[in-house]
Amino acid sequence: MDTMTTNSHAHDLIDLVRQISVDTLPPAVVEQARICLLEALGCGVFGASQPWSRILADEMIAEGTQGFSTVIGRGRLAAPAAALCNGTAIHGYELDDLIAESVVHPGAAVIPAALAAAEAVEASGARLLEAIVAGYEVTHRIGLALGAEPSRRGFHVASLSAPAGCAIAAGIVMGLTRDELLSAIGLSCSAAGGVKSFAIGKGGGMVKRLHLGRAAEAGVRAAQLARRGFLGPPFAIDSRFGLVEVFGGSSADAARLSEGLGSQWAISKTWFKVYPICGWIQSTVQLLSQMRGPQPLTSADIAHVRVGVSKYAAQNNSEPAPIDTMGAQYSIPYCAALSLMGDPRDPDMFSAAVVNRADIRELAARIEIVVDPRIDAVYPSQYGACVSLTLADGRSFEGTVLDCHGTPVDPCTQAESREKFKLLTRGRLSEAHAETLTEHVRTLADLASVRTFMETLSSASSQ
Repeated sequence: MDTMTTNSHAHDLIDLVRQISVDTLPPAVVEQARICLLEALGCGVFGASQPWSRILADEMIAEGTQGFSTVIGRGRLAAPAAALCNGTAIHGYELDDLIAESVVHPGAAVIPAALAAAEAVEASGARLLEAIVAGYEVTHRIGLALGAEPSRRGFHVASLSAPAGCAIAAGIVMGLTRDELLSAIGLSCSAAGGVKSFAIGKGGGMVKRLHLGRAAEAGVRAAQLARRGFLGPPFAIDSRFGLVEVFGGSSADAARLSEGLGSQWAISKTWFKVYPICGWIQSTVQLLSQMRGPQPLTSADIAHVRVGVSKYAAQNNSEPAPIDTMGAQYSIPYCAALSLMGDPRDPDMFSAAVVNRADIRELAARIEIVVDPRIDAVYPSQYGACVSLTLADGRSFEGTVLDCHGTPVDPCTQAESREKFKLLTRGRLSEAHAETLTEHVRTLADLASVRTFMETLSSASSQ
């Protein structure tokens, strides 16, 4: 096949996002980009205090890669290293955004890549917003084009699609030419990877946190290399042996890269998590939290819990006795038990000390997980759950949610997003700095340089 004379759905996509402008985008899309940025920054400030983020930042600082790009709470490094650290921090506690249909987490990769590259070249706030919208679009559409097979085979789809999305975002703030941008994308596609061994419940370690950081780092590095003349394959997304074919296999559908371009923006489909857990457990926790009422129950109060989910969730998220934070955040039994006996919104409820609480483990071991055909039929476009709860006093409750709170169907309000930002930054960023950062995000399109508001993040506590 002569790819140089073949129509490319990827090139159609790239040509569209290169033309993005805050002046012509729908106002709701620009506002959503601001919300995504504030959400990501809140997650990053919280995530920077976690051990995996501190270890990684220590390693990058030890390398001495000084530069102009802010690492949250740790000073400044070269742009790729800053993107790596901040992407890991933002993805560091299962609170960052996602798009259900494509099973991707664009914010934890695209935003740190765009920020690091923008600081390095002193790009404007408007250019940053444009890069964020573009990066989300490319990351989401590659996820769609890959289809369901990569997930079934154990790949972390977000870490397959995000490097190219990050290369787009970084390239846009850096002002790359079309040919340079195609090279950057071509280079970034060879950085795609990441397997889901963290999700099997036997100890997830810290590696998932790193996946989106590595994607951000790869995108920035690819853009920098391309600007210096390092050439990448220009058809690396949808050619023979391209990203979509190699990883997508039987479910690959390159036409989805350009399907309906410009009619609906990917960033409008973003889902903001309420609970610091895997996306397809959110509905279960929401239902059980509502059923139990305002006060926590004890294990003795609960006779039986039955949770109906998709076949994929039942196969991969049913470990009743997780041994670490990562495992707990991916365990339906643990999260269900916690939602009845504690506060599932509180990130501290997923610390090692709580994960090993005997009463939560006892209840988790009794929770029945089944495949519900109604829920399975809509996966992965919807991450639903059907739950029944029977109490020891004979009372019983049943409920079904297909689109939990925080999804585009039942979105969080801007007030809720601001409250989440305050919760995640409390004790890590002064109230004055938090207010300043929020105001800078609100007026971002008017800022001449991204460095103006990134200075605030260097003072965040990483302890």
